[in-house]
Amino acid sequence: MPLATPIFGEPLLLVEGVERVLVAADLHLGLEYELWLCGISIPSQTEKMLTQLKRSLAKIKPDRLLLLGDVKHNVPKTSWQERKEIPRFLRALAEDVRVDIVPGNHDAGLADLSPLGSRVHPSSGIVIDGVGYFHGHTWPDKELLSAELLVAGHIHPAVRLKDPLGSSRNRRAWARATLSQAAVERQYGPELRPGMSAPEMVVVPAFNDLCGGLPLNETNEDERGPVLTLADMADARIFLLDGTDLGRLRNIRSAYKGEKRLLPWD
Repeated sequence: MPLATPIFGEPLLLVEGVERVLVAADLHLGLEYELWLCGISIPSQTEKMLTQLKRSLAKIKPDRLLLLGDVKHNVPKTSWQERKEIPRFLRALAEDVRVDIVPGNHDAGLADLSPLGSRVHPSSGIVIDGVGYFHGHTWPDKELLSAELLVAGHIHPAVRLKDPLGSSRNRRAWARATLSQAAVERQYGPELRPGMSAPEMVVVPAFNDLCGGLPLNETNEDERGPVLTLADMADARIFLLDGTDLGRLRNIRSAYKGEKRLLPWD
């Protein structure tokens, strides 16, 4: 199975098989326009994210850059900021590497903004070297379930950590979980993987740190597509961007509620 390795300190995943694929999810270019409509003025972060990605591309030298959905932000319309910045952003990346895009729920009209050198795939996902990639707002194509590893984004995984004074903040995080066999069978039927164990899934944190995150260790009613249903999230292993292993999500939830001390190795 290809090796999937988070890049230290970055919301980027390197998957190494026959090809080396660098994955970034949830860029939400154009988010600043929505904030401006709400009365919040923040300079465009597009150039900053482009510099960050190009720096990583120069260092890692992957064969492909896979943008795993929600490249743009505004829906259902496309803002003037997105029309101006996204083609230039994708064109600059395509100068350094092949760019593949699996669209997310915010990517309506993205194909019209994508220049030569970038390819937009179906939103149901793609398989590269035996690894299935999908954004996560919709169920993946059943072909992806034949892979040993799935990679998704969409939910902006995070954990809310408290300090000794009781204040708390969200930290972007990685989640690695085994797919729920029961959920797979309910959606796709029991004949999909007869005699085979369920594959693992890596959920990638949002690349854009303005997006916020869904604190997985808190109870919430936020429905964010099938990712949280498809995976056995209570048993998911959670990692911060700096590589800190926080342990199983069920134990993080208990520690956050004050029910027990957090033991990363549980």
